Amino acid sequence: MHKKNSLKGLPSKALYAVMIFFALIFLFPLIFIIISSFKPEAIIFLDLRHLWKAFIPTTFTLENYRYVFQRIPFGRYMFNSIFITGTTVLAGLFINSMLAYSLARLYWPMKKIVIIFIIAFAIIPLETISVSMLVLVNSFPWFDGSTSWLNTYRVQIIPFISDAFSTFLFYQFFICLPESLDESAKIAGSSPFHIYLHITLPLSKPVFLTVAILNSLALWNSYLWPLIVTRSESVRPLSIGITALFVLNIQWGHILAFATLMTVPIIVLFIIFQKRFVTSIASSGIKG
Repeated sequence: MHKKNSLKGLPSKALYAVMIFFALIFLFPLIFIIISSFKPEAIIFLDLRHLWKAFIPTTFTLENYRYVFQRIPFGRYMFNSIFITGTTVLAGLFINSMLAYSLARLYWPMKKIVIIFIIAFAIIPLETISVSMLVLVNSFPWFDGSTSWLNTYRVQIIPFISDAFSTFLFYQFFICLPESLDESAKIAGSSPFHIYLHITLPLSKPVFLTVAILNSLALWNSYLWPLIVTRSESVRPLSIGITALFVLNIQWGHILAFATLMTVPIIVLFIIFQKRFVTSIASSGIKG
């Protein structure tokens, strides 16, 4: 009997072993970046001769971080990334959830066609439409009379507020909510916006958190669009700011220190919201 019980636990133990193995594979690059950022340039490449040394803090120096803070406007890059990401995500949560609610709960002509277009746009990568977007924002007027959005905050925020994938996630969640709640509120004389604000939103925290985290990750790591629409350091995010270190005399210690500082906020965010994020992913119906 004891042998049978021990055999029953083998599949789960094997699964955990495989999961730990793959987790380590994904963690190795991050561990290498963080540890190497505290090493002098010469030691980084010296330790690479013995692979196991690359993952051990053989020496310690803060010179790489001192260089990042003193020689490049890292604080400005960090502010830009936080401002662009935060503004876009917050505005997107409101706009995309409102559109999804109208598709899931309200009845109006050609609604199904709009849903089809949203699904189609959700699978189109940015690279395929970046040229068209660039032409558009280069000639689109603004309230101050300027005819170009290039090299501004708005060119990095406004085009990404409305997001097809986010709208689709909200829509999938909203259609699963009981319609009886809406009907009861309508009988009581509530308007659609009142129902959305006081009934739908409190029940939709899981999908809001999911969309917020996924969009934050995408915007924080965005590279192509900020690269082609910005020229000034005053509006560039961290993902573009790191290119300032790729000069003729490349110092990988400085680059790894910058990469560590850029990665830490995302790691901290994930650690804080880890349990809620996993629960939200399951609750909002995302598979895979």
